[in-house]
Amino acid sequence: MSKEKGFVTEITPQSEDFSRWYIDVIKKAELMDYSPVRGCIVFRPDGYELWENMQKELDQRFKDTGHRNAYFPLFIPESFFNKEKEHVEGFNPELPFVTEAGGEQLEEKLAIRPTSETMFGHMYAKWINSYRDLPLLINQWANVVRWEKRTLPFLRTSEFLWQEGHTAHEDETDARKETMQMLDVYTDFVQNVLAIPVIKGQKTPSERFAGAVDTFSIEAMMKDGRAVQAGTSHYLGTKFAVAFDIKYLDRENTQQYCHTTSWGVSTRLIGALIMVHGDDRGLVLPPKVAATQVVMIPIGPPKTREVVIGKTDELFAQLKAAGIRVRVDDRADVSPGWKFNEYEMRGIPIRLELGPRDLENGQCVLVSRVSGEKKSVPIDNLVEEVKSLLEQIHNDMFERALAFRQDNFYSIDTLDEYKAAIEEKRGFALAGWCGSDACEKQVKEETGATSRNIPFEPAEKKSTCLVCGDAAEHTVVFARAY
Repeated sequence: MSKEKGFVTEITPQSEDFSRWYIDVIKKAELMDYSPVRGCIVFRPDGYELWENMQKELDQRFKDTGHRNAYFPLFIPESFFNKEKEHVEGFNPELPFVTEAGGEQLEEKLAIRPTSETMFGHMYAKWINSYRDLPLLINQWANVVRWEKRTLPFLRTSEFLWQEGHTAHEDETDARKETMQMLDVYTDFVQNVLAIPVIKGQKTPSERFAGAVDTFSIEAMMKDGRAVQAGTSHYLGTKFAVAFDIKYLDRENTQQYCHTTSWGVSTRLIGALIMVHGDDRGLVLPPKVAATQVVMIPIGPPKTREVVIGKTDELFAQLKAAGIRVRVDDRADVSPGWKFNEYEMRGIPIRLELGPRDLENGQCVLVSRVSGEKKSVPIDNLVEEVKSLLEQIHNDMFERALAFRQDNFYSIDTLDEYKAAIEEKRGFALAGWCGSDACEKQVKEETGATSRNIPFEPAEKKSTCLVCGDAAEHTVVFARAY
């Protein structure tokens, strides 16, 4: 078997085993490796650079909306969790604790941060005294630990990277405005940077964040039809303010409890973009976060190598000066065909080929990773052509993902109908729900699907509950999820 053919056959086809395909791709593309600790992974440079580029995009959006970054401790006293009953009940099964340090038992166990509402609450109580201190808008980039029983690289690991925003406000109106603003920020980022269409909506009470009054989410469909929660924003009311005594003196000189919010996205977005866009050849990376946007491959016989390499270096400098992330593979001991396969597998958006005949014609060849289309473009206009193609690739990726979601989104009226459909179809189902926890639980028990959210803009309004047949209070998206 040749090197070229072997490269792709090492990736399991999606139709054969999607989970195996996913693991094959992230290992083959060197995005991660398994660590010696169960459920934890090592981010290799190609994987971590995806996260770095996401951070840059998100961090600017946070700062543009008035937020500032800070850093809070990894260790949280156990007593902090016990102050908010729903919060501790929600996280207890996943909490790892430090019980010994320096050879001595600790007086109080320390949880390793699963999320930081409690630590922020403790500090905000010290920092907030007056309405003049509000709103307080802080974000943290950090790692968190949740001791997961079933793990999958990037999507669900015992330790992962994320950002968590925590804000305090004078009243419910301002806090709810913040909650929805950040949900919109996430929607803009995931759709306009990662090229992933999402469904915005509110979580049902059983699926909301532990300790929240209301939780809102954006939900994305993977190519196997499963859902990934791509971001959440929570209105916490005064629950944590009461628990941690976060008070302020209002304009009438009266003590009031703050209204707080929290919101976050994590490195599970790396897993999502792989599962939404990847194909049987490997990764397909969104141009705006790809570590390399253009790979340049000089081709031709040895006698023309020097002049082709010289022109390649010149064009490389032009692209780099224009802010395009570009690399050159001028290895002479590897065939162009092998390189083509390798960089397709790694998902680089554009391949640029340059040979002696191209030089004679004053052009080079651009190849889109998404469409596979080859296009000869004038060298003199290269920067503009590359920028235009990167934009087109982003749009193509979004439209393909949207079309896939539309093709795999169906409406159902009864649980029996859903049970039959979910065994034959992948994707999301839209159904009516009466609002009863029992009915929602029955759907999960009999189908393995959970409510993803109550969409703000459902494709249709359902009138009856899929389980009991009573009048539907909500129209809900159901799906099996990661």
